[in-house]
Amino acid sequence: MTILRVLGSAAGGGFPQWNCNCANCDGVRRGAIKATARTQSSIALSEDGVHWLLVNASPDVLTQIRATPALQPARAARDTGIVAVLVMDAQIDHVTGLLMLREHRAALPLYATAPVLRDLAEGFPLSRILSHYCTLETHPLLLDGTPFTVPPFTALTLQAIPLESKPPPYSPNRAAPQRGDNIGLRIVNRATGKRVFYAPGLARIEPHVRAELDQADVVLVDGTFWRDDEMQRLGLSQKSALDMGHLAQSGPNGMIAALDETRAARKVLIHINNTNPILVEDSPEREELAAHGIEVAYDGMEIAL
Repeated sequence: MTILRVLGSAAGGGFPQWNCNCANCDGVRRGAIKATARTQSSIALSEDGVHWLLVNASPDVLTQIRATPALQPARAARDTGIVAVLVMDAQIDHVTGLLMLREHRAALPLYATAPVLRDLAEGFPLSRILSHYCTLETHPLLLDGTPFTVPPFTALTLQAIPLESKPPPYSPNRAAPQRGDNIGLRIVNRATGKRVFYAPGLARIEPHVRAELDQADVVLVDGTFWRDDEMQRLGLSQKSALDMGHLAQSGPNGMIAALDETRAARKVLIHINNTNPILVEDSPEREELAAHGIEVAYDGMEIAL
Protein backbone atom coordinates (compact mmCIF):
# COMPACT_ATOMS: atom_id res chain seq x y z
CA MET A 1 0.00 0.00 0.00
CA THR A 2 1.30 3.45 -0.91
CA ILE A 3 1.62 5.63 2.16
CA LEU A 4 2.22 9.28 2.95
CA ARG A 5 3.44 9.58 6.53
CA VAL A 6 3.70 12.88 8.37
CA LEU A 7 7.03 12.79 10.20
CA GLY A 8 6.79 16.34 11.54
CA SER A 9 3.86 18.76 11.49
CA ALA A 10 5.19 21.93 13.18
CA ALA A 11 6.81 24.98 11.66
CA GLY A 12 10.44 25.97 12.28
CA GLY A 13 11.38 25.61 15.94
CA GLY A 14 8.86 22.84 16.56
CA PHE A 15 6.22 22.80 19.29
CA PRO A 16 6.97 23.77 21.95
CA GLN A 17 9.72 26.00 20.60
CA TRP A 18 12.81 25.79 22.78
CA ASN A 19 12.94 29.49 23.71
CA CYS A 20 9.25 30.43 23.53
CA ASN A 21 6.92 31.02 26.45
CA CYS A 22 3.81 31.95 24.51
CA ALA A 23 0.54 30.58 25.90
CA ASN A 24 0.76 27.49 23.67
CA CYS A 25 4.38 26.58 24.44
CA ASP A 26 4.09 27.27 28.15
CA GLY A 27 0.76 25.46 28.30
CA VAL A 28 1.94 22.26 26.58
CA ARG A 29 5.06 22.12 28.77
CA ARG A 30 2.98 22.35 31.95
CA GLY A 31 0.20 20.10 30.68
CA ALA A 32 -2.22 22.99 31.13
CA ILE A 33 -3.71 22.83 27.63
CA LYS A 34 -5.03 20.01 25.47
CA ALA A 35 -2.24 19.90 22.91
CA THR A 36 0.45 17.54 21.59
CA ALA A 37 4.11 18.32 20.99
CA ARG A 38 5.24 18.29 17.36
CA THR A 39 8.53 18.12 15.49
CA GLN A 40 9.46 20.26 12.49
CA SER A 41 7.72 19.80 9.16
CA SER A 42 8.53 16.76 7.01
CA ILE A 43 6.75 13.89 5.28
CA ALA A 44 7.84 10.53 3.86
CA LEU A 45 6.44 8.55 0.92
CA SER A 46 6.59 4.81 0.31
CA GLU A 47 5.11 2.26 -2.10
CA ASP A 48 6.07 -0.83 -0.10
CA GLY A 49 6.71 0.29 3.48
CA VAL A 50 10.44 -0.49 3.07
CA HIS A 51 11.80 2.15 0.68
CA TRP A 52 11.04 5.78 1.57
CA LEU A 53 11.43 9.20 -0.02
CA LEU A 54 12.06 11.82 2.65
CA VAL A 55 10.43 15.14 1.70
CA ASN A 56 12.22 17.91 3.60
CA ALA A 57 15.05 17.05 5.96
CA SER A 58 14.07 18.58 9.28
CA PRO A 59 16.54 19.30 12.09
CA ASP A 60 14.41 16.77 14.00
CA VAL A 61 15.02 13.97 11.49
CA LEU A 62 16.78 11.65 13.96
CA THR A 63 13.84 11.91 16.38
CA GLN A 64 11.47 11.28 13.47
CA ILE A 65 13.42 8.19 12.37
CA ARG A 66 13.30 6.80 15.92
CA ALA A 67 9.54 7.30 15.92
CA THR A 68 9.20 5.55 12.53
CA PRO A 69 10.80 2.08 12.64
CA ALA A 70 10.01 1.50 8.95
CA LEU A 71 12.65 4.11 8.08
CA GLN A 72 15.28 1.84 9.68
CA PRO A 73 14.79 -1.66 8.26
CA ALA A 74 17.35 -4.15 9.66
CA ARG A 75 18.71 -5.64 6.44
CA ALA A 76 22.40 -5.00 7.24
CA ALA A 77 24.67 -3.76 10.01
CA ARG A 78 24.29 -0.22 8.63
CA ASP A 79 20.95 0.35 6.90
CA THR A 80 18.17 2.81 6.19
CA GLY A 81 14.89 2.79 4.35
CA ILE A 82 15.52 6.34 3.10
CA VAL A 83 16.36 6.03 -0.61
CA ALA A 84 16.42 9.76 -1.39
CA VAL A 85 15.58 13.22 -0.06
CA LEU A 86 13.56 15.92 -1.79
CA VAL A 87 13.55 19.46 -0.40
CA MET A 88 10.88 22.05 -1.19
CA ASP A 89 13.09 25.05 -0.45
CA ALA A 90 16.40 25.92 1.22
CA GLN A 91 14.96 27.06 4.55
CA ILE A 92 16.99 25.92 7.56
CA ASP A 93 14.08 23.93 9.00
CA HIS A 94 13.84 21.91 5.77
CA VAL A 95 17.51 21.20 4.96
CA THR A 96 19.52 21.05 8.21
CA GLY A 97 18.55 17.41 8.66
CA LEU A 98 20.83 16.54 5.74
CA LEU A 99 23.74 17.00 8.16
CA MET A 100 22.22 14.38 10.44
CA LEU A 101 22.27 11.88 7.55
CA ARG A 102 25.99 12.29 6.89
CA GLU A 103 26.76 8.63 7.83
CA HIS A 104 24.80 7.42 4.78
CA ARG A 105 26.97 4.69 3.24
CA ALA A 106 26.63 5.91 -0.35
CA ALA A 107 26.05 9.26 -2.02
CA LEU A 108 22.68 10.54 -0.81
CA PRO A 109 20.32 11.35 -3.71
CA LEU A 110 18.96 14.89 -3.27
CA TYR A 111 16.16 16.31 -5.43
CA ALA A 112 15.75 20.10 -5.45
CA THR A 113 15.35 23.00 -7.85
CA ALA A 114 18.41 24.75 -9.30
CA PRO A 115 18.00 27.86 -7.06
CA VAL A 116 17.82 25.65 -3.95
CA LEU A 117 20.86 23.64 -5.01
CA ARG A 118 22.77 26.91 -5.54
CA ASP A 119 21.84 28.08 -2.04
CA LEU A 120 23.03 24.76 -0.63
CA ALA A 121 26.31 25.19 -2.48
CA GLU A 122 26.90 28.86 -1.64
CA GLY A 123 24.80 30.49 1.08
CA PHE A 124 24.56 27.42 3.34
CA PRO A 125 27.20 25.15 1.78
CA LEU A 126 25.83 21.78 2.85
CA SER A 127 27.00 20.16 -0.37
CA ARG A 128 30.59 21.16 0.38
CA ILE A 129 30.34 20.08 4.02
CA LEU A 130 28.80 16.72 3.12
CA SER A 131 31.46 16.13 0.46
CA HIS A 132 33.65 15.12 3.42
CA TYR A 133 31.07 12.52 4.48
CA CYS A 134 28.47 10.75 2.32
CA THR A 135 28.35 13.38 -0.46
CA LEU A 136 25.17 14.44 -2.25
CA GLU A 137 24.03 13.04 -5.59
CA THR A 138 22.04 16.03 -6.84
CA HIS A 139 19.03 15.84 -9.16
CA PRO A 140 17.78 19.28 -10.33
CA LEU A 141 13.99 19.49 -10.47
CA LEU A 142 12.48 20.91 -13.64
CA LEU A 143 9.75 23.54 -13.41
CA ASP A 144 8.29 22.95 -16.87
CA GLY A 145 5.50 20.60 -15.76
CA THR A 146 7.46 17.43 -16.44
CA PRO A 147 6.53 14.59 -14.02
CA PHE A 148 9.37 12.50 -12.62
CA THR A 149 9.92 9.39 -10.54
CA VAL A 150 12.40 8.53 -7.81
CA PRO A 151 13.96 5.04 -8.01
CA PRO A 152 12.93 2.45 -6.98
CA PHE A 153 9.36 3.78 -7.05
CA THR A 154 7.33 2.87 -10.12
CA ALA A 155 3.75 3.90 -9.26
CA LEU A 156 4.45 7.26 -7.63
CA THR A 157 4.98 10.18 -9.98
CA LEU A 158 5.91 13.63 -8.73
CA GLN A 159 5.85 17.12 -10.18
CA ALA A 160 7.40 20.33 -8.85
CA ILE A 161 4.96 23.25 -8.73
CA PRO A 162 6.67 26.69 -8.46
CA LEU A 163 5.23 28.92 -5.74
CA GLU A 164 5.57 32.62 -5.03
CA SER A 165 8.12 33.04 -2.24
CA LYS A 166 11.56 34.31 -1.23
CA PRO A 167 14.79 32.40 -0.67
CA PRO A 168 16.07 32.12 2.93
CA PRO A 169 17.67 35.14 4.67
CA TYR A 170 21.13 33.60 4.18
CA SER A 171 20.68 33.24 0.42
CA PRO A 172 22.81 35.41 -1.91
CA ASN A 173 19.55 35.92 -3.84
CA ARG A 174 17.44 37.05 -0.89
CA ALA A 175 16.81 40.43 -2.52
CA ALA A 176 16.27 38.91 -5.96
CA PRO A 177 13.90 35.91 -5.68
CA GLN A 178 14.19 33.20 -8.32
CA ARG A 179 11.50 30.99 -9.77
CA GLY A 180 11.96 27.74 -7.88
CA ASP A 181 12.99 29.19 -4.51
CA ASN A 182 9.93 27.42 -3.13
CA ILE A 183 7.81 24.67 -4.63
CA GLY A 184 4.72 22.67 -3.97
CA LEU A 185 4.66 18.99 -4.86
CA ARG A 186 2.07 17.11 -6.88
CA ILE A 187 2.08 13.45 -5.82
CA VAL A 188 0.19 10.93 -7.96
CA ASN A 189 -0.27 7.22 -7.41
CA ARG A 190 -0.74 5.92 -10.95
CA ALA A 191 -2.06 2.60 -9.65
CA THR A 192 -5.02 4.18 -7.82
CA GLY A 193 -5.25 7.55 -9.54
CA LYS A 194 -5.13 9.34 -6.18
CA ARG A 195 -3.49 12.75 -6.17
CA VAL A 196 -2.02 14.87 -3.36
CA PHE A 197 -0.91 18.50 -3.41
CA TYR A 198 1.70 19.20 -0.72
CA ALA A 199 2.73 22.80 -0.01
CA PRO A 200 3.95 23.51 3.55
CA GLY A 201 4.90 27.06 2.57
CA LEU A 202 2.23 28.90 0.58
CA ALA A 203 1.90 32.69 0.40
CA ARG A 204 -0.73 33.17 -2.30
CA ILE A 205 -3.32 31.16 -4.21
CA GLU A 206 -2.05 31.78 -7.72
CA PRO A 207 -4.17 30.47 -10.63
CA HIS A 208 -1.98 27.38 -11.14
CA VAL A 209 -2.11 26.72 -7.38
CA ARG A 210 -5.90 26.93 -7.49
CA ALA A 211 -5.83 24.29 -10.23
CA GLU A 212 -3.71 22.01 -8.04
CA LEU A 213 -6.10 22.44 -5.11
CA ASP A 214 -9.11 21.76 -7.33
CA GLN A 215 -7.70 18.57 -8.84
CA ALA A 216 -6.24 16.95 -5.70
CA ASP A 217 -7.91 14.22 -3.66
CA VAL A 218 -5.86 15.33 -0.64
CA VAL A 219 -4.42 18.79 0.01
CA LEU A 220 -1.70 19.07 2.66
CA VAL A 221 -0.93 22.76 2.87
CA ASP A 222 0.45 25.67 4.86
CA GLY A 223 -1.06 25.93 8.34
CA THR A 224 1.58 28.22 9.85
CA PHE A 225 -0.49 31.08 11.24
CA TRP A 226 -4.12 31.65 12.20
CA ARG A 227 -3.95 35.44 11.78
CA ASP A 228 -1.80 37.51 9.45
CA ASP A 229 -0.72 39.73 12.38
CA GLU A 230 -0.33 36.82 14.84
CA MET A 231 3.35 37.36 15.66
CA GLN A 232 2.94 41.12 15.82
CA ARG A 233 -0.01 40.91 18.25
CA LEU A 234 2.03 38.65 20.54
CA GLY A 235 5.05 40.96 20.40
CA LEU A 236 7.24 38.19 18.96
CA SER A 237 8.03 39.74 15.57
CA GLN A 238 7.46 42.85 13.52
CA LYS A 239 6.65 40.73 10.48
CA SER A 240 3.23 39.59 9.32
CA ALA A 241 2.47 36.06 8.15
CA LEU A 242 2.56 37.26 4.55
CA ASP A 243 5.92 38.96 5.14
CA MET A 244 7.22 35.52 6.12
CA GLY A 245 5.71 33.84 3.05
CA HIS A 246 2.63 32.28 4.62
CA LEU A 247 -1.09 32.66 3.97
CA ALA A 248 -2.93 32.85 7.30
CA GLN A 249 -5.99 30.67 7.85
CA SER A 250 -8.53 33.29 8.97
CA GLY A 251 -9.97 36.25 7.08
CA PRO A 252 -11.97 36.58 3.86
CA ASN A 253 -8.95 35.75 1.68
CA GLY A 254 -7.31 33.25 4.04
CA MET A 255 -6.56 29.56 3.72
CA ILE A 256 -9.93 28.46 5.11
CA ALA A 257 -11.72 30.42 2.39
CA ALA A 258 -9.39 28.95 -0.23
CA LEU A 259 -9.96 25.39 0.98
CA ASP A 260 -13.73 25.89 1.10
CA GLU A 261 -13.63 26.12 -2.69
CA THR A 262 -11.78 22.85 -3.22
CA ARG A 263 -13.39 19.50 -4.00
CA ALA A 264 -10.69 17.53 -2.19
CA ALA A 265 -11.89 14.63 -0.04
CA ARG A 266 -9.34 15.57 2.62
CA LYS A 267 -8.01 19.00 3.53
CA VAL A 268 -5.12 18.99 6.01
CA LEU A 269 -3.00 21.80 7.48
CA ILE A 270 0.71 21.21 8.17
CA HIS A 271 3.74 23.36 9.16
CA ILE A 272 1.90 24.82 12.16
CA ASN A 273 3.63 27.57 14.10
CA ASN A 274 3.91 27.25 17.88
CA THR A 275 1.76 30.39 18.32
CA ASN A 276 -1.19 29.10 16.28
CA PRO A 277 -4.31 28.50 18.44
CA ILE A 278 -5.30 25.50 16.28
CA LEU A 279 -2.68 23.52 18.21
CA VAL A 280 -5.08 23.59 21.18
CA GLU A 281 -7.46 20.74 20.43
CA ASP A 282 -10.49 22.22 22.23
CA SER A 283 -9.98 25.81 21.01
CA PRO A 284 -12.65 27.76 19.11
CA GLU A 285 -10.24 27.94 16.18
CA ARG A 286 -9.94 24.15 16.02
CA GLU A 287 -13.74 23.92 16.18
CA GLU A 288 -13.98 26.35 13.28
CA LEU A 289 -11.61 24.24 11.19
CA ALA A 290 -13.69 21.13 11.90
CA ALA A 291 -16.83 22.96 10.76
CA HIS A 292 -15.09 23.54 7.42
CA GLY A 293 -13.94 19.92 7.16
CA ILE A 294 -10.28 20.83 7.66
CA GLU A 295 -7.91 18.57 9.61
CA VAL A 296 -4.73 19.44 11.52
CA ALA A 297 -1.73 17.24 10.79
CA TYR A 298 0.10 15.54 13.65
CA ASP A 299 3.35 13.63 13.85
CA GLY A 300 2.72 10.02 12.83
CA MET A 301 -0.38 10.76 10.75
CA GLU A 302 -0.70 8.41 7.77
CA ILE A 303 -2.62 8.94 4.55
CA ALA A 304 -3.19 6.01 2.17
CA LEU A 305 -2.79 6.87 -1.50
